[in-house]
Amino acid sequence: MLDDFWFNVKYGINHVLDINAYDHVLFLIVLTIPYMFKDWKRVLLLVSVFTLGHTLSLVLASYGIVSVNGKLIEFLIPITILIAALFNVFTSGKGAQKEKVGILFITTLFFGLIHGLGFAREFKMLVGQAENKLLPLIEFALGIEISQVIIVFVVLFLGFLCQTIFRFSKRDWIMIISAIVVGLVIPMLINSELLN
Repeated sequence: MLDDFWFNVKYGINHVLDINAYDHVLFLIVLTIPYMFKDWKRVLLLVSVFTLGHTLSLVLASYGIVSVNGKLIEFLIPITILIAALFNVFTSGKGAQKEKVGILFITTLFFGLIHGLGFAREFKMLVGQAENKLLPLIEFALGIEISQVIIVFVVLFLGFLCQTIFRFSKRDWIMIISAIVVGLVIPMLINSELLN
């Protein structure tokens, strides 16, 4: 029982930290870079909303309630990252990240749903025909949340270093990192099976 728990938690952690599937990390980076350590509660809430969306889509797919074309999802995932990065570019330094819970949280939930659907096929193979799919899902979601908190901490720490020690302005930090992410996402879009 404990072995299953650790297997599912580690599977969730590895899902996010997998170097070959860095789309999840890129999304977390663009979600986090507008913030500082003092904003940790807001960032944690955003990340948890993303996990909620991710888990909800896995539940819907695991029980056969939702079925979406895999090629479409693989195309939409980089689109979500691109939108988040461009949002940062156009709002950097304008305090958009301080808006009330609203468009950013709804968008993050929606993006979580899309990212979860991208993993649904693999997750279905993991749980197979098991009657209780909910417990492995919750354990997997816990692993996702742990790895996301690690990534968020690293991004906040790098932001702190760059803005205090290296004297980057907050605007420049957001612009540079968002531009790098855009540069990494465009080839993902061009190479997606939907366009080929």
